[in-house]
Amino acid sequence: MSENFAYPVGLRLSGRRVVVLGAGQVAQRRLPALIAAGADILLISPSATASVEAMAEAGEVRWERRRYREGDFEGAWYVLITTDDPEANAAASAEAEARRVWCVRSDDAEAASAWTPATGRSEGVTVAVLTGQDPRRSAAVRDAVVEGLRDGTLAAPRHRTRGPHVALVGGGPGDPDLITVRGRRLLAEADVVVADRLGPRDLLDELPPHVEVIDAAKIPYGRFMAQEAINNALIEHAKAGKSVVRLKGGDPFVFGRGMEEAEALAEAGIPCTVVPGISSSISVPGAAGIPVTHRGVAHEFTVVSGHVAPDDPSSLVDWAALARLRGTLVLLMAVEKIGAIAAALVAHGRAADTPVAVVQEGTTPTQRRVDATLATVGEKVAAEGVRPPAVVVIGDVVALSARDHG
Repeated sequence: MSENFAYPVGLRLSGRRVVVLGAGQVAQRRLPALIAAGADILLISPSATASVEAMAEAGEVRWERRRYREGDFEGAWYVLITTDDPEANAAASAEAEARRVWCVRSDDAEAASAWTPATGRSEGVTVAVLTGQDPRRSAAVRDAVVEGLRDGTLAAPRHRTRGPHVALVGGGPGDPDLITVRGRRLLAEADVVVADRLGPRDLLDELPPHVEVIDAAKIPYGRFMAQEAINNALIEHAKAGKSVVRLKGGDPFVFGRGMEEAEALAEAGIPCTVVPGISSSISVPGAAGIPVTHRGVAHEFTVVSGHVAPDDPSSLVDWAALARLRGTLVLLMAVEKIGAIAAALVAHGRAADTPVAVVQEGTTPTQRRVDATLATVGEKVAAEGVRPPAVVVIGDVVALSARDHG
């Protein structure tokens, strides 16, 4: 039992001499971690893979193009033997043993004085797994632990005091599986979550009971929480030492007022992390089978906010310019104004028979799609009772997808 039990330890190799024999695939996999550790690496091998050669050319390792010879381990702290020459490997291993240098052998783990664990990293945590002579099991355990740390399913809360901080997290279009790995992990670490109605609500059910959830729902034309109040809530909870997540639908900086919140936090001296999210402008059309671009059909797509009517003096959109474009138009927050928007596009030259698709509650179990044209979309949306949130897609790409949709 004791002969097969390895004592785990973390080597601090920065500035310390490490010798690597061989420059094939094994060395190619191991060298990046040694480089990241800051080791002073001497690589000894007559030849090398293209990737290893590039490391040498970049000055990350010193490469001597020759075979191993006695004395190569003088002053070394750690040795990695990866050649396919059994005699050279045995001689090198004997030298390492004589010099009391920890030695890893890729060809014969039992003859080595050290084993390389399966390692992974997540947010400052290094995971190293050893399972004796079963490297595939080691890798599987490592992957499971690292993935759990990344997506928050493996709870590893920070216990050391941190300064005030807020994470602005884009939750994606609605399906809880479409939040980013980093966003899900930060959500799992939160003490306070300030959530929008359009964020992935199912994720809130997974939060522990101690997490305070603040409703920042901005329900269209109904109850809303003023942006200033949201900013103040973020600042107050962060200053109280809480881990705060602002969970938003889509991406924080795509019509999400994320920059307003970032500016308010900056003025209060509170650092924030912005975690991009999958924007509904591309994900919802995709979920409905609509490609926003397609070779030979659309070489561009434009995302526009439709919450302000074209004839409103406060509108910042050049609808005449948009009507002249040949590509795809994607409208967000446009359900109420879609009739006026469609009329403006037609008036400025876009064909009245241009295909239009309206996708309500995209990526969720209640997703539905309504197809129309610019001439009919206003009436169709009203007749079908389409409600926000919905994404409007205008262009020939809609007709492409309609072939399979019907």
